Amino acid sequence: MSQPENVLPLKIADAAHSIRHVFVRDLLLDAHIGVYAHEQKTTQPIRVNVDLTVRETVHGDKLANVVCYEEVVNSIKALVASGHLNLVETLAERIASTCLQDARVSVARVRIEKLSAIPEAASVGVEIERARPSA
Repeated sequence: MSQPENVLPLKIADAAHSIRHVFVRDLLLDAHIGVYAHEQKTTQPIRVNVDLTVRETVHGDKLANVVCYEEVVNSIKALVASGHLNLVETLAERIASTCLQDARVSVARVRIEKLSAIPEAASVGVEIERARPSA
């Protein structure tokens, strides 16, 4: 699936500011999500994309010293499995909040797409960006 022409790829890694870009692309999950009666009876497919702005530190080739994308994926899976949500906005906010709990993450951008909500559309959803509050 190609990227639409009106969507620009993110370029958030930045050597001058010691920023690393950690991402999860096209995570496909079945979620209990939606406000309508037919959405509350079953799961529906969603696609999750996450982009994290991470302050670089010396990693020394040790997993403990980096933001682990597997941990990000596992936390998303746990949020999706935790029960029914009415809104994709709520799921996006919870994912962003969870990612920002890691002090190395400065910004979290989260896109949630429902893949079968509107038959005429490939997907519908929401994208948010949340930043760590300044101290």
